[in-house]
Amino acid sequence: MALLALSLLFVVLLGLKLWRDAGKTMKTFTAVSDDLSAYWARREQSLAEAHVTEVRTAVPGAAVFATPEQMKDDYVAAKDERRFARLQRRVARRKERGQLQSLRDIRALEDVG
Repeated sequence: MALLALSLLFVVLLGLKLWRDAGKTMKTFTAVSDDLSAYWARREQSLAEAHVTEVRTAVPGAAVFATPEQMKDDYVAAKDERRFARLQRRVARRKERGQLQSLRDIRALEDVG
């Protein structure tokens, strides 16, 4: 009879330990889930801000009547805009991650500003 009572007590204590460990695991899972949700929300917001671009006022088909010099100027200007946008995204990404900034990036931002 004593052996049966001790085994029942042992099973009850194991059940309590399992219940507490499961509770701790669920709290940890909830915390990690909240952190991931916040991360993805920040990421979506930064991507949405990065994709907002200027609407060009050029008329479709205007390139047909433009001179080669105008087309070259437009191409170079658009290329510089894309390069500067990439630079800004890179600097923001490194700042968000707490990484060191490249001296080249810092000088490029100072030249523009």
